[in-house]
Amino acid sequence: MVSNRPVISNVPAFRLALLHPRYWVDWLGIGILFIIAWLPDFVTALLSHVIGGYVAANNKKRRHLANVNLRLCYPEKSETEINVMLRTHFIEHVRALLSYSRLWFYPQFLLRRKLLVEGFEQIDSYRDRKRNIIILLSHSVGLDVAIASISMRYGANGPYKHLRDPVFDWLIANRRIRYGGTIFPREDGLRPILRATRMGNPLVFLADEDLGNERSIFAPLFGIQKATIPVLGRLAKSCDAVVLPCICCYDRQKKRYKTTLLPPIDDMSGDDAGDTLAMNQAIEKSIALCPAQYYWSFRLFKTRPPGEASFYE
Repeated sequence: MVSNRPVISNVPAFRLALLHPRYWVDWLGIGILFIIAWLPDFVTALLSHVIGGYVAANNKKRRHLANVNLRLCYPEKSETEINVMLRTHFIEHVRALLSYSRLWFYPQFLLRRKLLVEGFEQIDSYRDRKRNIIILLSHSVGLDVAIASISMRYGANGPYKHLRDPVFDWLIANRRIRYGGTIFPREDGLRPILRATRMGNPLVFLADEDLGNERSIFAPLFGIQKATIPVLGRLAKSCDAVVLPCICCYDRQKKRYKTTLLPPIDDMSGDDAGDTLAMNQAIEKSIALCPAQYYWSFRLFKTRPPGEASFYE
């Protein structure tokens, strides 16, 4: 663990106002999650298949988004193969949501036994060479498992987007720091994140969201032009950091989540276009480890180049 960690800013504090009757449904949900955390694995698996199968069949909006994304990114796959990926995606999404209860309520020593890691020796190796670390985390359904796995070992830092619901905003923000991580609200900007990364706390960076035209450039992801934030190369240069792609996948054989760090992105040149292309290629490689578990049910290609119609209408 790194000493002299930066001060955590603007993490929501518990207030008596959160006990107001308007939030009692939230607290009931949290109580149910606490119970779910202690259910046997086979019960969680059964719930995941039942609920996930139901969502896959009945949530038309999310199924449509995931179906469009999968067909764009895997045009070589048959109708049957896409349908299998769709069902698997929703099952694994529900499994991840149920498993988050363990992240929130398990003691650390017990949680560590359930989380597998691979490639983490790279962090120690680069630290020995006095290099800072940026972890390029892909949006798999188990991304919070990855954040916990990294934080409990290395005290990682990263941005945090406040939630509208104050009870879950308090819960999730405080759960994310319980293993030694440091979070900074997005409105604080990059300065505190850069400072924390230069102090030796690995930066967990998610770059595959579509945040619109204003801050993005277009770079291919699975051969599709995608609006992408061209920040990673600048961060790596500013922090003298190596970039390690990362994804968290549920291993059905071992019945455990595994967080994998892939080999570093070697060709970060400082050129926005080249760095963004290299980043998207690294994200593709990470997704290949568990394709159905990527977060396909969001508008991955929402922003289109001028003159191109929406994929989702």
